[in-house]
Amino acid sequence: MSGVNLSGIVKSYGAMQVVHGIDLTVAEKEFVVLVGPSGCGKSTTLRMIAGLEEITAGDLTIHERRVNRVAPKDRDVAMVFQNYALYPHLNVADNMAFGLRIRKMPKDEIKQTIDDVAEILGLTNYLDRRPADLSGGQRQRVAMGRAIVRHPKVFLFDEPLSNLDAKLRTQMRAEIKRLHNRLGVTSVYVTHDQVEAMTLADRIVVMNDGAIEQVGTPMELFNNPANTFVAGFLGSPPMNQMKGQLTENGALVGGTEIKVDGPTGSHAGRNVIVGIRPEHVTLTPGEGTSALPIALDLVEPLGSEALLHAHAGKEPLVFKADTLGDINHLNNVAEVHVPASLVKLFDAETGRALNLGA
Repeated sequence: MSGVNLSGIVKSYGAMQVVHGIDLTVAEKEFVVLVGPSGCGKSTTLRMIAGLEEITAGDLTIHERRVNRVAPKDRDVAMVFQNYALYPHLNVADNMAFGLRIRKMPKDEIKQTIDDVAEILGLTNYLDRRPADLSGGQRQRVAMGRAIVRHPKVFLFDEPLSNLDAKLRTQMRAEIKRLHNRLGVTSVYVTHDQVEAMTLADRIVVMNDGAIEQVGTPMELFNNPANTFVAGFLGSPPMNQMKGQLTENGALVGGTEIKVDGPTGSHAGRNVIVGIRPEHVTLTPGEGTSALPIALDLVEPLGSEALLHAHAGKEPLVFKADTLGDINHLNNVAEVHVPASLVKLFDAETGRALNLGA
């Protein structure tokens, strides 16, 4: 299959195994994001694809070619690093052209390629500047340009936006997405930022402790997390996870029985984790909702909406509400409403998602 395929990939440093036999296929022209906390193995996996780390076991193929022992320069991949890795003494044009000159490409072809890519990235007016004279966002575009001019089969991004401020990160996310849509090159992107993952990816790969927890589209993972780790990692704020117990008619949370989606009778008494997204909690009742008494702790105004921190019994709960231009009406909230169709249930011991209808 074209693209990138990892089959049983293992990485060990001596006796310590840090990547535990992962399997992943990245289709041709797909944009896949590896996301997870620090130390989960995502950057190590990316570096194995690039050839910067040796593979301990398993097979790695790029466009149907096994590349386990192939040198990085011969894999036809291009990598964009977190720290830009630009030559400070060279101007923008020379930084972008460096790899092409090493490959002994004709000068006229190099100039045409640099001009074309500079126009795509909005760098035409900066070709004579050195990196020190550029903003962080412009330096990152130069780093991307240096990768693009090589016309690789695969782009690899190692947390490329981590050094930028919030405004620039938002801008660069949009630019990277537009660039991918225009070039259509297979891309693997590593980040610890779940917002980047949600906004950029065709598919997200959530990693934890050297293993893959779940793979799917952003909305698949947001709406149907496979376990409590994924539920707590994706979303801002993340999904509420409250201890509960299944009853004949629903789930007992904070001393109150709420409706859930699916038959619970045969599971009555089972300890569960009840998951509900902050966006799905409402202040007004609706069809299929359950009232949940709360004790309000804190209101955080964010402009058009606010985050409300509360407790249902002893279980913490965070939810979003519209401010309607003022937060006074939110200070006395004593009850919220939970739609049964959006409640997620997880096994209390394993953390795996439950399907009551299965």
